[in-house]
Amino acid sequence: MRVQLFIPCFVDQLFPSTALNMIKVLEKLGCEVAYNPEQTCCGQPAFNAGFQNEAKLVAEKFIRENITHSDYLIAPSASCTGFVCNYYPQLFDNSSIHNQIKDLKSRTFELSDFLVNVLKVEDIGASFPMKATYHDSCAALRECKIKEEPRKLLSNVNGLELVEMNDVETCCGFGGTFSIKYEPISIAMADQKVNNAMQTGAEAIISTDLSCLMHLDGYIQKKQLPIQTFHLADILASGW
Repeated sequence: MRVQLFIPCFVDQLFPSTALNMIKVLEKLGCEVAYNPEQTCCGQPAFNAGFQNEAKLVAEKFIRENITHSDYLIAPSASCTGFVCNYYPQLFDNSSIHNQIKDLKSRTFELSDFLVNVLKVEDIGASFPMKATYHDSCAALRECKIKEEPRKLLSNVNGLELVEMNDVETCCGFGGTFSIKYEPISIAMADQKVNNAMQTGAEAIISTDLSCLMHLDGYIQKKQLPIQTFHLADILASGW
């Protein structure tokens, strides 16, 4: 199976090790992995800020870069995946590339969704001895309808004790530019999320979305709290 990587801007710039770990997992499962180095932003930041025309221009470039012969386009981000799958059809409704968008949507998956529902794999053979809790990102839960897939994968990680926190489906407070425009509210939401995580006795917070984890880790570092953050791909690539 041939897959192409969909690496979000912030992952490329700030968390490249997570992208490399996703490659490690996919190749272990027999996938032929490709990446277009010309790939840039999917357009979500501009779209969320209200600049639909600008977002459309960026999206058109992204579409050109990813109309390939690969079977699937896989991302370590439910946020960017959700944008492509849910809002590209809206941006390009009744356009000349409508059918290309429809095809791209059918082939674009967040990593855990792809592993569990396409490859039908729940045990990667990973090992990660730690007590951890899982954070449902808003994009994963609401945009991509991903809930059980990460938990199924984590339940098969040797040595990992997964515990659920209170209000697990509540937003962490990031929300892209929301965290800048409404900083006090954003910080309060991060405080609530981290405190709920720590009350479980967990040593780490795991999620499908580094955007959420970046926000939470910033709060954790500022408060010097004894808890870490990990992307799902980093856990799945451990211990083998």
